[in-house]
Amino acid sequence: MLAGCTDFEQERREFCARSPAICDAPASDAGDGGDGADAGTPDAGPFLPPLFIEKPPSSSYVEAGGLLTFRASVQDPQGNALRFSWAASVGTLGSAQETGTASQLPWTAPACLDPGVTASFTVTATNDQDLSVTARFSAVGIPDCPTWSPTRSLTTGRKNHTATLLPSGKVLVTGGLGDNGSLATAEVYDPGTGTWALTGSLTTGRAGHTATLLPSGKVLVTGGLGGSGFLATAEVYDPGTGTWAPTASLATARESHTATLLPSGKVLVTGGFGASEYLATAEVYDPGTGTWAPTGSLTTGRSSHTATLLPSGKVLVAGSNGASGSLATAEVYDPGTGTWAATDSLTTGRGRHTAMLLPSGKVLVTGGASGSLSLATVEVYAPGTGTWSPTGSLATARESHTATLLPSGKVLVTGGLGDNGSLATAEVYDPETGTWATTASLATGRRYHTATLLPSGKVLVAGGDGASGSLATAEVYDPGTGTWAPTASLTTGRSSHTATLLASGQVLVAGGSGGNGYLASAWVYDPGTGTWATTGRLATNRTAHTATLLPSGKVLVTGGYGASGYLATAEVYDPGTGTWAPTASLATARALPTATLLPSGKVLVTGGYGDNGALATAEVYDPGTGAWAPIASLATVHDGHTATLLPSGKVLVTGGDGDYGALATAEVYDPETGTWTPTGGLTTGRSSHTATLLPSGKVLVAGSSTVSGALATAEVYDPETGTWATTASLATARGYHTATLLPSGKVLVTGGSVGASGSLATAEVYDPGTGTWAPTASLATGRSGHTATLLPSGKVLVTGGNGGNGRLATTELYTP
Repeated sequence: MLAGCTDFEQERREFCARSPAICDAPASDAGDGGDGADAGTPDAGPFLPPLFIEKPPSSSYVEAGGLLTFRASVQDPQGNALRFSWAASVGTLGSAQETGTASQLPWTAPACLDPGVTASFTVTATNDQDLSVTARFSAVGIPDCPTWSPTRSLTTGRKNHTATLLPSGKVLVTGGLGDNGSLATAEVYDPGTGTWALTGSLTTGRAGHTATLLPSGKVLVTGGLGGSGFLATAEVYDPGTGTWAPTASLATARESHTATLLPSGKVLVTGGFGASEYLATAEVYDPGTGTWAPTGSLTTGRSSHTATLLPSGKVLVAGSNGASGSLATAEVYDPGTGTWAATDSLTTGRGRHTAMLLPSGKVLVTGGASGSLSLATVEVYAPGTGTWSPTGSLATARESHTATLLPSGKVLVTGGLGDNGSLATAEVYDPETGTWATTASLATGRRYHTATLLPSGKVLVAGGDGASGSLATAEVYDPGTGTWAPTASLTTGRSSHTATLLASGQVLVAGGSGGNGYLASAWVYDPGTGTWATTGRLATNRTAHTATLLPSGKVLVTGGYGASGYLATAEVYDPGTGTWAPTASLATARALPTATLLPSGKVLVTGGYGDNGALATAEVYDPGTGAWAPIASLATVHDGHTATLLPSGKVLVTGGDGDYGALATAEVYDPETGTWTPTGGLTTGRSSHTATLLPSGKVLVAGSSTVSGALATAEVYDPETGTWATTASLATARGYHTATLLPSGKVLVTGGSVGASGSLATAEVYDPGTGTWAPTASLATGRSGHTATLLPSGKVLVTGGNGGNGRLATTELYTP
């Protein structure tokens, strides 16, 4: 543990300020001293409280269930032994080991924190005079506990309906069974407002149908059961107009079938029940022509089965309710040949189960019904071997439930039909351990409902069949980790601004580009209240500038671009007064430079773009004198580059745009000598990328945006060898994104752009331990040129940026 430094005299002054009667007592009595040679007998003097020599750090990082050991060492001015007491708001304190002047004890973190709860601690040392001293500290990194919260209800209660996530992030719900039969109505849920709105109705009321999001963003609905019986009709929904249009009908009417979007963009429909028989037929829909074509039939007629698109592009169909009961057989469809091939059978025949493709490429099948018996058993299919293997069973047997892949890679199972009716319980499967854990229960037991993963990482559960019939209620599940939540918006949309974490834990946002030009406004975000407050305005409107927190707690803003062109001016913000003061100007006006706080407390500014193009010049600011001094120039001009302070105190500059495009060069600045040295080159030229110092001391560089396109590649720099090594690529190519080192040591990448196709909402997390990326919940709004700031709580605040409709004022909070 890190020791906190203590100013004993300062603590004594603070104590005396609280207890003047004690401290103001005379330290000695001169008596009637005669000639003063005898000073008299001194009194015992005032008793003083203990003083900390060592105390726990103000904040420590710990993961769920992790162990921390806290230590405190205290000095008593009277020299007596001390009594220690420890308190924790959550978790479990172990037994303390004490020596009379020091105490040490372990603490085990809980698995999660309830909303609004923090992990806070106190340690108090008390002396024989009952005078005490207390230290307060905290721990971060513990995830929030999963919760369900109600959201607005559907306008119509329904079960056996469909729910489809649209490209807009909204959710389309169609059809289903109401209290009076099959429904034609459709509704759209807006996660931003938590409300439902009616949209165009289906031409035909239907339940037990399918809905498939097409590459065009439209939704294909097929088959189902209507008022006149089994349906062959199909319709296509256009989110742009909110209307439905008929398309070619299936060759065979069917319900309780499956529909799978193939890599070709076509849709495979299999099996189902129709005309009093279980169907083996399969058909393929071509959105380009709006027509259906028959394809190879299943070997067995089946209904209430599952169909899962495998990484190979083939489709696994498993289980069923069939003419001879629940089936264990499984088959694999090859779109290239249009044929089916038998694969290994499930251990247990089942229908009305779920099948979920895991990040590993395996398929998780959960629960279901075997005859009249609900199942708790779970199996995993490995496409590589074509075999099934059992895994941990559900705590509660269930059928007609839902299964949702969470951004964490875990699987959430909700509701369903159990032995005593509709279930409210929910469970989460961890593929790493093959085990299930119960999670918060739904407010309402339900089966035949839908569950949709929202871009925020939360899950919308809607409708279903409950104790009172078809349900209109809806609930939202918050996994507690890997999620985004909106927070208060800025009053002005902005991009290319700065966001700086202040010593107070608040965040200063300054300048940027707005809808009507360059901005001088500045705002301060308070994580405690989730609100923004205006603060003093910059003297000069500016964008593409830098902002650096100085050791004094003030913030230095330099350069950028304004109404008069490239800027050399600099300003210093004082959080104590909320005002800006001018300081010396840069020697060279520049936008898009980098600014790095050096161990000396000085600030290194490098490169950027000026009146004559990209710059190689560099300057150092001294807060003590408020002056700039030129230093040796970079070997190459750079803008759109990165600068990273290494553990050695040196600074690594990578990439950027030079005179002839994106650079692969890298240079290292040594503040001791004031010189630059070339180091190993990147494997790929890149600009508008990110560079993140990892806990190992290595540097992760990811993405890029250049005239030739965006990059997904990533590489890691080793300062010890001065070399680069490739690591796993991002799932999505991007530039103008952000990269934030999380308390866990992982790196969160958010948003960015891929050129003309617009800003991204996706986010990914890099694990240095495995060298791999994993998707996490998407932002509610695609954005590039935004900021991302790690808060003391361990959450990440994302602000502004460029969105689809211009500069954004919205802000979002990520919980790792």
